[in-house]
Amino acid sequence: MDHPLIDLINARIKQAEADGAFDNLEGAGKPLPRVDDPDAEMMNRILRENGAAPEYVSLSRELSRLRDELAETGDRTRRREIMKEMSLMDAKIEMAKRDFKR
Repeated sequence: MDHPLIDLINARIKQAEADGAFDNLEGAGKPLPRVDDPDAEMMNRILRENGAAPEYVSLSRELSRLRDELAETGDRTRRREIMKEMSLMDAKIEMAKRDFKR
């Protein structure tokens, strides 16, 4: 059984084609990339497009921010605090990478 709106959907697609909405799309005429696990690839794409990232990536961004702060900070006490935070962040990143690979 067809979808109740199939005629409307097809009409909209035909109109978009006529208007050139599908002209010059990125990757047009090129083969699709080879994917070993299509379900996982779709989920990864959805996550990427919505700004999600594995924990170790988020932690790495935080570590980068701490490095920038360290470079800009002249206060010795704050520099020591930042270096402690960076050391903990390195450990967290290694644990997150290990967990991610499981």
